[in-house]
Amino acid sequence: MSARFASIGVVGAGAWGTALANASARAGREVLLWGRDAALVETLRRTRANPAHLPGVALAPGVEPTADLAALAGADAILLVVPAQASRAVAAALAPHLAAGTPVVTCAKGIERGTSLFMTQVLAQACPAALPAILSGPSFAADVAAGLPTAVTLAAREIEVAGALAAALGSASFRLYHSRDVRGVEIGGAAKNVLAIAAGIVGGRRLGASAGAALIARGFAELMRFGKAFGAQAETLTGLSGLGDLILTCSTAQSRNYALGLSLGQDEGLHPPGRLAEGALTAGVLVAMADGRGVDMPIARAVEAVLAGRSDIEQAIGSLLARPQKAEA
Repeated sequence: MSARFASIGVVGAGAWGTALANASARAGREVLLWGRDAALVETLRRTRANPAHLPGVALAPGVEPTADLAALAGADAILLVVPAQASRAVAAALAPHLAAGTPVVTCAKGIERGTSLFMTQVLAQACPAALPAILSGPSFAADVAAGLPTAVTLAAREIEVAGALAAALGSASFRLYHSRDVRGVEIGGAAKNVLAIAAGIVGGRRLGASAGAALIARGFAELMRFGKAFGAQAETLTGLSGLGDLILTCSTAQSRNYALGLSLGQDEGLHPPGRLAEGALTAGVLVAMADGRGVDMPIARAVEAVLAGRSDIEQAIGSLLARPQKAEA
């Protein structure tokens, strides 16, 4: 069945899009890599490199850059690799060029602000002829682009499609596990970004490895509560796209969300230059959705309060330390 996914269109020529284009080509697929910026696309064609987004990594043979979105019309499947809050607009622009039933795999980790929709729900609205799927898990673009060992999850409602896509995109160094728990994969990716900001704040304040470990453990409990309230499967949340991604993202400044928290914790400002941290845009909607279902998420709430300017770092830490001691459920 994976033969029907011989050609892959990658929408988005940033670091993650370039990395996934390389991974798809390494798996033997023909790949068209679309970028909005014509100058960037010309650089990709001429130099076979993306120094602005992924320095030091060459574009794999078999990847063809293009600035023409219509050129992706013949692709057997599409990887939508743009930021969560841009996904609706780009998917809508892609929609007229897609054949009905074409799988579109969103690779963003977030929740749409204003609608409180998960990424596959955004896809279903903006690109109604597509078959929505999602790819998420513990992965850094530089590692994937360079062919270092990485494992992620790909989920679609139709398990056969998820399995075929995983087989088509996977290789010895890029392993894809497939699932039909779309919601669980979406929730793991979105929630862990917010929690990683908190981990970065702990690192920036030099509160120690013990505090960092406690935050990851209690943050995972929040993620599990949120996931349960929205119908995610527990085994998904304890797998690659939940716990696995949380551990990676909370462990190093290579994570944009952790780097943002580190900057906040060191009183160096809200955004490290040139780096989009999806968690900063997801925190408010995540907390609002949790409130709507009666889900207790004190760490996410503290992050949201800091980002919104309603609390400073010391107040946020104090509010968490002042929480009552109780039995661990």
